[in-house]
Amino acid sequence: MATHERWASWQISYRLTLELYRATEAFPRQELYGLTSQIRRAAFSVVANIAEGSAKRGPRELRRYLDISLGSLAELACALRLARDLRYLSQDRWAQLEKVRSHAGALTWKLYAAVKANGR
Repeated sequence: MATHERWASWQISYRLTLELYRATEAFPRQELYGLTSQIRRAAFSVVANIAEGSAKRGPRELRRYLDISLGSLAELACALRLARDLRYLSQDRWAQLEKVRSHAGALTWKLYAAVKANGR
């Protein structure tokens, strides 16, 4: 198992990515190159940047990639709200996804803080 796969932050973010890919399958076809693509790219960015950061040398680089992941999680909050308001997602499905997204953000922040505190 790669280092990044052991982190709870990566695990929940990967779960979020899978759930978002599945949720966007039901979006209207005209959103394929719009909101569907944006959500999928942002979700993938979260897990990919955690993985890439773990392969870099030193804590500064890892923190930089975790920071990018946090930005992508914030982008997802905006995109999911828009999908909900456009009624591409039901209120219940949005709440489920938002709960996972929020959890991923909290764990990523904790990882960021731990790396900073340990000088990792």
